[in-house]
Amino acid sequence: MTMTSVGVLLRTWRERRGISQLELAGRADSSSRHISFVETGRSRPSEEMVLRLADRLDVPMRERNTLLLAAGYAPRYAHTPMDAPELGVLRESLERLLTGYEPYPALVVDGTYTVVAANRGITMLLEGVPEHLLAPPLNAMRLTLHPQGLAPRIRNLREWRGHLLEQMQRQLALSRSQPLRALYDEVAAYPVAEQPGDGEPQEAAPYIALPLRIEHDGHVLSFVSSISTFNTPMDVTVAELAIETLLPADPATAKYLRSLAS
Repeated sequence: MTMTSVGVLLRTWRERRGISQLELAGRADSSSRHISFVETGRSRPSEEMVLRLADRLDVPMRERNTLLLAAGYAPRYAHTPMDAPELGVLRESLERLLTGYEPYPALVVDGTYTVVAANRGITMLLEGVPEHLLAPPLNAMRLTLHPQGLAPRIRNLREWRGHLLEQMQRQLALSRSQPLRALYDEVAAYPVAEQPGDGEPQEAAPYIALPLRIEHDGHVLSFVSSISTFNTPMDVTVAELAIETLLPADPATAKYLRSLAS
C-alpha cells in the first residue's frame, strides 16, 4: 500500500458521503489544503489523522483497518471470531438477553445477516421452513424473503420486503461489503407471489411503525422491529453485530405468545 492508495480510499469515502474537502477539513480540525495533499498522495497522514478522518467520514470499523494498512500502519481493531474464548462472556450475555426476551422473538445477526444466536420465539416462527434453509449458517434475510421460507406466511410481504431491501441499501451505501452486495442481489431477485388481499383497500391500523404481519398456526401475528448495536466497539466482530427484537404490535399477538409460553 502507498500514500497514494490511502489518499484514493479517503477520497472515495469522502465522495461517497457527499461532502467537500473544505467541509471534511472543518470536521477534522485540518485544512482543505492538507486534505487535498493527502488525497493526491503528496502528504502522508499520521495514524491519528487517518483515524480522525475515518471517524468524521463514518467509515465502518473493518474499513478503518484497511485505511491504516494503506497508510503503512498496523490495523488498530481486532477481528475476533465469534466462537473465540475471548468473546465467551459476550456470547453468554447475548444468550441471557435473548432468553430474557422470551416469549417474544429476538435474534442476533452479523454484518451479512448470518444468525449468531436466536431464542425460542424465533424458532417458533421458523416451524415448517424446509431443512435446506435451516442448514447452518442461517441467514435472516434469506429465511425471511425466500419463497420457500417465511415469505408465503407474511401477510404484508410487499411492504415488509421493501423495508428490508431499503435497509440493506442503506448499509451498502455505508460500506463496501461484497458479501452483503451478493446477498442483496440474491434476495432482491426472489419472486414475489401474490398475497391474499393484494389490490384490495387496506383498513388503516393504529401501528406505531410498519409491522411484520405473519401467520402462525392459523393466527396472524403482528410485530414491530427494533434493532440495537453496541456503542463504542473496539472489535470488528462486535461492531458488526445487531440485536433485533420483535415486539408485539397488538394485544392479540402478545396474548397468543404468552399462551404458548404458559
